Amino acid sequence: MYCGIGENQGKPNVLYYDLLKCVTGTNILAAAMNGLQCPTTQVCVEKCPTEFMWAISNDSPAKVYNQEYCQPSINLTITNLTVAEIAAKELCPVFLVPSTSFFNRCFPGSNLTFPADFSINGLTGNQSKANISEAASQILDSFNFQNVGKKIFEDFAKSWPWIITALVIAMVVSLLFLILLRFTAGILVWVLIVGVIGVIGYGIYHCYMEYDTLNKQGVSVSDVGFTFNLGVYFRVKETWLAILIVLAVIEAILLLVLLFLRKRILIAIALIKEASKAIGHIMSSLFYPLVTFVLLVVCVAYWGMTALYLATSGAPIYRISTVNTSLPGCENITGNETCNPMTFSPSSSCKEARCIFQRYNNEGLFQTNLFNLQIYNVIGFLWCINFVIALGQCVLAGAFASYYWAFHKPKDIPFFPVAESFMRTLRYHTGSLAFGSLILTIVQLIRIILEYLDHKLKGAQNPCTRFLLCCLKCCFWCLEKFIKFLNRNAYIMIAVYGKNFCVSAKNAFKLLMRNIVRVVVLDKVTDLLIFFGKLIVVGGVGVLAFFFFSGRIPIPNDSFKSPALNYYWIPILTVVLGSYMIAHGFFSVYNMCVDTLFLCFLEDLERNDGSPEKPFYMSKSLMSILNKKNRPPKSEEKTKKK
Repeated sequence: MYCGIGENQGKPNVLYYDLLKCVTGTNILAAAMNGLQCPTTQVCVEKCPTEFMWAISNDSPAKVYNQEYCQPSINLTITNLTVAEIAAKELCPVFLVPSTSFFNRCFPGSNLTFPADFSINGLTGNQSKANISEAASQILDSFNFQNVGKKIFEDFAKSWPWIITALVIAMVVSLLFLILLRFTAGILVWVLIVGVIGVIGYGIYHCYMEYDTLNKQGVSVSDVGFTFNLGVYFRVKETWLAILIVLAVIEAILLLVLLFLRKRILIAIALIKEASKAIGHIMSSLFYPLVTFVLLVVCVAYWGMTALYLATSGAPIYRISTVNTSLPGCENITGNETCNPMTFSPSSSCKEARCIFQRYNNEGLFQTNLFNLQIYNVIGFLWCINFVIALGQCVLAGAFASYYWAFHKPKDIPFFPVAESFMRTLRYHTGSLAFGSLILTIVQLIRIILEYLDHKLKGAQNPCTRFLLCCLKCCFWCLEKFIKFLNRNAYIMIAVYGKNFCVSAKNAFKLLMRNIVRVVVLDKVTDLLIFFGKLIVVGGVGVLAFFFFSGRIPIPNDSFKSPALNYYWIPILTVVLGSYMIAHGFFSVYNMCVDTLFLCFLEDLERNDGSPEKPFYMSKSLMSILNKKNRPPKSEEKTKKK
């Protein structure tokens, strides 16, 4: 039964009859019934009490109590019960104090001034007004997050214009970074590569200096022996020598890669520049992640609502319980007897008995299969999530493929490439996307089962079982990564050629395997650039937000000063998380653009030869790099001229 809806429409607040029991009720049986239930009567009220009220034994119930705060089962004007009997059965509150609504629950204020004649002795176990004040303080202390929540809300209310401004700055910086990559990609890539080589070189130098110092001191690993204190090993020369050797090997590998793969790095840079140019012509693609986000929210909401409906599909079961089973006449209450809360009345032998909600009914054909239905719901949830992601990838791939295969750019690019790709994908490719999503969902479901088994077998001491589970988890993690990679490229081929999933996945895999070196180089160069871009956006905006909200930027104009905040890290954290989400959305589009153009580039190389009959569709920058790579030596050119 929920306050504010159904039969309780217009009564949004919960009133606890005896808040002292919420604090002191430690009965094991009552706690086992429901850990979040307070062992006192609760009713829905329109508004919380604003005045003091306490039961006076010699008065009539209609004068003492307010019908609004009593249970619906009692009518104060015609009841034959005395005030004491009503209080003992908790048909009406024993006492009321001025309260305020917090999370739709009535809690007493912290600074209450009790009337001089306030008394509840004899009706609630000799609880004095001092006990009520102490209980109110305990409740407010236990709900201390109320003040924290108010302060956080105040901080958001004061700083939301500046938070939005910071997020707009993050969006502008992300957009500018992607657009400027057309002109700065080559410089950035080489600067980052030289920076990585320089950092490793400094690491080699530092390790050598440490090794030389410790070698002169004569400190060796044989002097230390075996110890769990890992810090000790950094004080021996062998550790620094091993790190030096590892870094030197990595440095040598990087230098050899640069030496032999410099042409492929140039092609990767040209593709990155081309991707930036494509995004410049198809700006609407940067806002498509919002569509994906909305669809994901719909999937999550539908799954959550379905799970809640399944979990609460049975009829509620109430059990008779008592706060204290040691009271006379309450010894026989075991908590197994069912009851109806609307008609329940405590027996004369145990007036402290209560009808408390225990759980929802899990008996019957439908209820016994709830677990299977929840599993079915989880499978549908994973499938829908993967389908939405696949839809976004295929739509963007179709839009960027229309850019690459336009012979005269930007003249031949469709007017609404993203919208056309979206409609084309929904009309022709939903089956292929659903099939690819299903394969990924099956692998993810197996991983969930393995995680569940690992959780259940944590206490097992069998090393073979633990080792087998660890290997299976590792293998299926790798399989999931591989399927995501394969699906992503299959969706690109689907968007380009319109063939089914299996054929597209096969063609994409073979095409990538024939150009595996180019794939690795482009993937790592793109990852390096995207990481650097996210670092600039998130780090730059986060640092700016820190200096602004902490008041460390001197601003003479009060209109542009940071507002006085309770917790200045709240807006900073919000800005950092928001900036990361914005940067991730922008760069995910950019990454999809690079992958699409790369596959189109490889297809262009295999299908066409640059002749008038089969001209290349690639840009002039890519064509110039290929011409330089395939150009014969000067001696051969002279021979041909002769």
